[in-house]
Amino acid sequence: MPETSTAPLTDHQLPAAVLWDMDGTLVDTEPYWIETEYAMAEKYGGTWSQEHAMNLVGSALLDSGDYIRVHMGIDRTPQQIVDELLDGVVARVEDEVPWRPGARELLTDLVGRGVPCALVTMSWQRFVDPILAQLPEGSFSTVVTGDRVELGKPHPEPYLTAAAELGVDPAECVAIEDSNTGAKSAVAAGCTVVCVPHHVPILEGERRVFADTLVGVDTDALAKLARDA
Repeated sequence: MPETSTAPLTDHQLPAAVLWDMDGTLVDTEPYWIETEYAMAEKYGGTWSQEHAMNLVGSALLDSGDYIRVHMGIDRTPQQIVDELLDGVVARVEDEVPWRPGARELLTDLVGRGVPCALVTMSWQRFVDPILAQLPEGSFSTVVTGDRVELGKPHPEPYLTAAAELGVDPAECVAIEDSNTGAKSAVAAGCTVVCVPHHVPILEGERRVFADTLVGVDTDALAKLARDA
């Protein structure tokens, strides 16, 4: 993995790359996960709550599977739980992709301006594929999924992997995140993080800047936000 630096973006400098979280940031699929979790609890006679569901936002899938096994109280392995979760959310996303406001427009502008983008998600490839199929080819120069890394968010490995595959310094990258777990991962990798909270709060911290929405945010506005971090 590359060494990280702490050099901030200079005035008028565009990011070397933009590293996108997916669930809750590019697409609002968290309700799909939650619906599937509740359906699983009903199917196997377990118990579930909104609080438990929110505790999983941004986490690695096998970690989520283990959490569900313990807190839902069902006799399924973490792998079985993840497989069944993916069956449910893939079916839902194939029916409709719920894009987050402003996300596709910003992605299109970044690509048009020549800023490479990576998708950095803890979802697995078979869930990501139907979402990527709805975007123009080449929207993401690389895709890092939860089944490609050994250590998931909040560990920095996912973001370090994306930066390495793009051949850029993480300190010159901007990550876009909607969860504290994801923001911790990106900051630990050396990125500046534009935080757009949605389902769960994100704590204030170093190299974090906040935006209420991506609506109206273009490449230059994103770069300015990152310089203000």
